[in-house]
Amino acid sequence: MTNDPLASPRAQDRRIPRELWILIGAAFLIAIGYGLIAPILPIFAKDFGIPNWAAGVVISAFALFRLAWATPTGGLVQRFGERPIYICGVLVVAASTAATAFAANFWQLLIFRSLGGVGSVMFTVSAVGILVRLSPPHIRGKVSAAYGATFLIGNITGPILGGFLAEISIQAPFLIYTATLVIAAAVIGILLPKPPPPSAQSRALPPLTFREAWTDPAYRATLLTGFGNGWTNFGVRVSVVPLFVAAVISEEARAAGIVMAAFAVGNAVVLPFSSRFADAVGRRPLILGGAILAGLFTMLFGLAPNMWVLMAVSVIAGAGVGALNPAQQAVLADVVGANRTAGTVISTSQMVADVGAILGPVLGGLIADYLGFGWAFALTGLILIACALPWFRTPETLHRAAA
Repeated sequence: MTNDPLASPRAQDRRIPRELWILIGAAFLIAIGYGLIAPILPIFAKDFGIPNWAAGVVISAFALFRLAWATPTGGLVQRFGERPIYICGVLVVAASTAATAFAANFWQLLIFRSLGGVGSVMFTVSAVGILVRLSPPHIRGKVSAAYGATFLIGNITGPILGGFLAEISIQAPFLIYTATLVIAAAVIGILLPKPPPPSAQSRALPPLTFREAWTDPAYRATLLTGFGNGWTNFGVRVSVVPLFVAAVISEEARAAGIVMAAFAVGNAVVLPFSSRFADAVGRRPLILGGAILAGLFTMLFGLAPNMWVLMAVSVIAGAGVGALNPAQQAVLADVVGANRTAGTVISTSQMVADVGAILGPVLGGLIADYLGFGWAFALTGLILIACALPWFRTPETLHRAAA
């Protein structure tokens, strides 16, 4: 007998299904390619002689097109299924990325990168749908962590390699990312089997509507935390942080990549523990603790006097997000359940995160231009913490996985 609350009584059933490993493998290919361009894109935009807020617009425009296409994507997924929409989405991003590499001016860069947002939301909503549908309820945290870990590996290795490649050729990271996207689409098309016919139970249950999901306090709290996470980690972190590094710490492209990799390292260190904790003890403590930790250390970014301090702050902020993300994804799966489709519910959660990812880079860039980077990071951290506060009153959802 063991009294360890993290020891699962169903350890023999904790294996991740083969279909999910295929999805995770494709995610790794996408992540390592995206990691190549993440620290380069804002700097690439600045080469056209624009201010910080305009460089943020490039990041926000991508998220804006994700937002605009999220509702149609939910309908497409419910009509055609996740697999074909995933493949189409990945190929759209591949075409957009290849065009971005050869943008001749700021407006071309803005248009080409924006169109990639359409494909991005298509494969993201599809991937989340597959995860929700195929994840065994008692290992939802583990599956979310494994899926997230692939992006972490890409975000650790990609930015460092992308920084070095950009010093040789600014187009190289974009073209390599294009290749990894095409390979990822092939992996899903060839290896991921078509879904089986729906079970009698799922046929008897109608799709989960947004109105029904909105009555669930856990879903409402998830949307708010998703907004804060989008603002902080998908917006400011990939737009304002590289600009801060280039303006204050080092002008070398590799420096921004190293800082972003440090964030991913902190995330990766925490993931194995957070996934077990989410499945055995609960989702709520991780969301609260992770968001508050990440928010506090995001506020310290602008005070970092040198590269070493900034890397340390990035590692701890990344650890907070490593606690937050698997639990957040598991709550969404708990809300939807394993026997219902929920394309609109899932796409709405992506839309809310995209609103944060739209506002964060532009407003963060404006504040950095007029008040300084320190104020931009302080506001960002406060927003993430504030968005987590409803979880103090939100019931735990772990018991739903056992039902």
